[in-house]
Amino acid sequence: MSSAPRPLEGRTIVMSGGSRGIGLAILVAAAEQGANAVILAKTDAPDPRLPGTVHTAVAEIEAAGGRAVASIGDVRNEEDVQRAVQAAIEHFGGVDICVNNASAIAETGTLDLPRKRFELIQDINVGGTFSLTQACLPYLRKSLNPHILTLSPPINLAEHWMGRFPAYTMTKYAMTVLTLGWAAEFAEDEISANCLWPQTRIATAVIRNLFGGDAAEKARDPLIMADAAAWIFAQPRGALNGQTFIDADVLAHAGVTDLSKYGGGDSPTLDLYVDPE
Repeated sequence: MSSAPRPLEGRTIVMSGGSRGIGLAILVAAAEQGANAVILAKTDAPDPRLPGTVHTAVAEIEAAGGRAVASIGDVRNEEDVQRAVQAAIEHFGGVDICVNNASAIAETGTLDLPRKRFELIQDINVGGTFSLTQACLPYLRKSLNPHILTLSPPINLAEHWMGRFPAYTMTKYAMTVLTLGWAAEFAEDEISANCLWPQTRIATAVIRNLFGGDAAEKARDPLIMADAAAWIFAQPRGALNGQTFIDADVLAHAGVTDLSKYGGGDSPTLDLYVDPE
């Protein structure tokens, strides 16, 4: 058995989504460092378009050395959110890390975006982020090292981003604003509230479906976001707060400057809201 230190030993993550992609990569990386996980997701049954369910995610997390519980539900439903948080209390005794991962995509201009889709992305991205964090907060206050991490971007007001798909952009920026607000609101409780966003596209099934398989060749592996998140979670209570982090910058702080192992080639495609330096 390995005697390597596990800096997240015994800490419990509650995450929205997480049955695949970036969210699952974060949970697996955290499990390797000893974390528990509760996954709130709708993916009870396989989808032919997207690999993985909440049950296969639990199996991957446990194979990585952590413990995990599947909580089938929708982040838009307050009862489902409360049930996921209660699962963390019942199985693991608390909540130490809240990760707002679930997000709906709508890279659509205003004239082509149906009102129903607009309401959906608002409800998941903004409402879901609010509800999950609100439900976790009473238990985060009791944690020895509480963190809120939202997968949302730095607010870039450049016209080429603001005018591209304003409705979707507004929801992602709102996730950031909420998180920065919690950083200020709960600063005295020393709850670290931060955002994390990829510098480049990440090679997930969603990216392949949206842009085709070739897009993944210029995208980095989800492990880069996972390694960045795990480093943030391991920082001492209150040491990081109110930041909008880019994954590559986090790894540079951690002393990792060679990103070649994450793939994407010499010039990976930048992600949304990230401009060339």
